[in-house]
Amino acid sequence: MSVKACFGGTRKTVLGVTALLAVAVSAVPGSAAATDGERGNPDHWGVITRNTIGSPVAALRTGPFGSFGVPLPAARPPYGRGSLGIEVASNSTNLTPPSEAVHFGNEIDFYGNPVLGLREVGFHVFQTGENVSYGGAANLPNIKFEINPNLGANATTYSSMVWNPPPLATAQLNRWSPYLDATTTGTWFLTGSAGTTTGCNLTTQCTFQNLLSALNDGGAEPVIYTAGVSKGRDNMWIGAVDGLRINRTVYDFEADGVRIRRAP
Repeated sequence: MSVKACFGGTRKTVLGVTALLAVAVSAVPGSAAATDGERGNPDHWGVITRNTIGSPVAALRTGPFGSFGVPLPAARPPYGRGSLGIEVASNSTNLTPPSEAVHFGNEIDFYGNPVLGLREVGFHVFQTGENVSYGGAANLPNIKFEINPNLGANATTYSSMVWNPPPLATAQLNRWSPYLDATTTGTWFLTGSAGTTTGCNLTTQCTFQNLLSALNDGGAEPVIYTAGVSKGRDNMWIGAVDGLRINRTVYDFEADGVRIRRAP
């Protein structure tokens, strides 16, 4: 089965990318009940269309290898030979704001898993100096979980739980970053009324542990709907992500699909 990972007709070079054909590195059967994310079907990863705006790119690709002059191993993807290439524009729609958004994730295998069961989250990113010039040092893609926050003081059943990575040092630009640990670096927030209730919103973002504590209000546990990588709606960004880690599993993005690896 093939999925077109670019929307619109302006970026035809990536149309027809086979985004979901995959070979699991470790044979793990699919199960929505897997609380640590280890049991999942690699075919379930792709662009989440309802969260994608404009005509962005989220394409499984080979590389990037570079930039020029960068020695190995910093010049190659951290896992295998491929990655998830992402391109979003800042001013290309007739909406308000006019920027694009893309969300590449899994809507099946994490459904119903406990948010409070998250222990390890993070990824590697290929960041360029140009991206910094477009939106500053914090102009980076996110990790996003769509969740039911199950807050007793709030009736909402939906919120996006989003991680903003920390800015990278100049020496980490134009090459693959080290692993960025979302549980100890960067900040998290919840969208909508759940962010207001917990105090972990876009204006007053929280650490990972503070966010989990705010969600642990003594009532029903918050649960995950989806998990993935996102960018937008804000600044233009062109780069790549690899090695998305969720608990003891690393999702290795390759040109021929998503491979499931056990975390080292």
